[in-house]
Amino acid sequence: MYKQISLYKHFIRQIAFVPAYKPPDEKDLETIRYFLRRHQNILFLTGAGISTESGIPDYRSEKVGLYARSNHKPVQYQEFVKYPKVRQRYWARNFVGWPRFSSIQPNATHYAIHELEKANKVSAIVTQNVDKLHHKAGSKNIIELHGSGYLVKCLQCSYEVSRSELQHKMNKENPGMESSITMVRPDGDVELSEEQIEKFKVPLCPKCEGPLKPDIVFFGDNVPKQRVEEIRNVVRHSDAIFVLGSSLTVYSSYRIILQAKEENKEIAILNIGPTRADDIADIKVSTKCSEILTDLCNEL
Repeated sequence: MYKQISLYKHFIRQIAFVPAYKPPDEKDLETIRYFLRRHQNILFLTGAGISTESGIPDYRSEKVGLYARSNHKPVQYQEFVKYPKVRQRYWARNFVGWPRFSSIQPNATHYAIHELEKANKVSAIVTQNVDKLHHKAGSKNIIELHGSGYLVKCLQCSYEVSRSELQHKMNKENPGMESSITMVRPDGDVELSEEQIEKFKVPLCPKCEGPLKPDIVFFGDNVPKQRVEEIRNVVRHSDAIFVLGSSLTVYSSYRIILQAKEENKEIAILNIGPTRADDIADIKVSTKCSEILTDLCNEL
């Protein structure tokens, strides 16, 4: 019985982060089916909306997104670099949230994309997410637009360390840290009291004692030029763009759509709610990604 209750609570937590949506009808299915059939080299662009079914909230969805549920403000790059207190707050929250964040598993959408990849429909996956769920689902050709929460780098030297290895070090230096909050944010942190944050010992680079930062493009920072060019090249050699679970609000993802439009690529969007590119997309279907992709993958 206890196991059943735990599974039920986990299920409720997962669906709690999925925005209200209209189930797809046959017209929606046929629209996406025809799109997938007439293209053999599709760039998949994914956002936080595809991870909501795994139990990670997105940022902007009405009523259920992180900004709607809390007064959370994402850490700004310049503040993280300049202020030790900002780094202490970030790392304390990220430390407590890491065990659950790193244990989250892919959902039906991630697995469906992998099946389409195996069917040679996918030129590449460009994801805005830092959660590694595409990797866990088995996909291979992945470009992490905003980096990864699973790698940490020093801001002053070339030192790198896996996030899991760093967690072991922080565990030794911060015994007894815990949180009663169950909602992990898209970037992996949780809410903590000021007292807990003040006590937290921030990790430093073992080589130069410089500040450590996850390999994530924070707000106010820029996507590395090499990655931008890699994505531009992938867009150039793709037949079409398929956007899944992204509002395309941030310019780093929206410019991918602008390039595709300039190059006359067909653009399809599958997302609950409006996106920044609705007026220039060729196809827009507003529903939950898994309900369409799972059915279509069964037809492969």
